[in-house]
Amino acid sequence: MTVVHSFPAVLDERADTLILGSMPGIPSLVAGMYYANPRNSFWPIMGELFDAGPWQTYPQRLRRLQDEGIALWDVLKRCRREGSLDSSIESGSEVANDFGTLFDRHPRIGRIFFNGVTAEQAYRRTVVARGLHPAEVDMVKLPSTSPANAGTSAASKLEAWRAVAR
Repeated sequence: MTVVHSFPAVLDERADTLILGSMPGIPSLVAGMYYANPRNSFWPIMGELFDAGPWQTYPQRLRRLQDEGIALWDVLKRCRREGSLDSSIESGSEVANDFGTLFDRHPRIGRIFFNGVTAEQAYRRTVVARGLHPAEVDMVKLPSTSPANAGTSAASKLEAWRAVAR
C-alpha cells in the first residue's frame, strides 16, 4: 500500500461552508489540484452553481468558490491506499486533518457538505467520534461527484448539490 497525503485546505476568512472529500485520487494528486479527474463532475457542478467551472483556470475556480464563502478540504490528511478508489483505503491507516484548529481559526463555518458517503463516514469516525465537531455546524451528505459513482446521473448529482448554493 502507498501512503497518500491530501492537500492544504482552500479557504479564507470568509468561509462559512466547507466541502469535504475523503482523499484526492491519483489524477488530483499528480496535478496538485482538487478534483482534477476530467470525468469527475465536481467542477461542472460548481460551474452551474457558482460560475466556477472547468472553462476557468484552477486558480480562478478556487477564487470564485472563496468569493462565495466556500472552502475545500479532505477529511483525511493521509492514509494508505492503492489506486484512487475510496474503497481501497486500508482500514486503520486513516489520519484525519486538524479540524479542531480549522474550526478555531474559522468560526464562521456553519455547514459541511460531504462529497460522498466515504467522506461522511471517515469524518464521523475520525472527527465526530473524538468530540472535535462543533455542535452548531450542520452536516449534509451529498452524492459523490466521482466517476466511480456512475449509478447516479449527472442531473441527480446537480440537483442534490444545489443545497450548497443555499
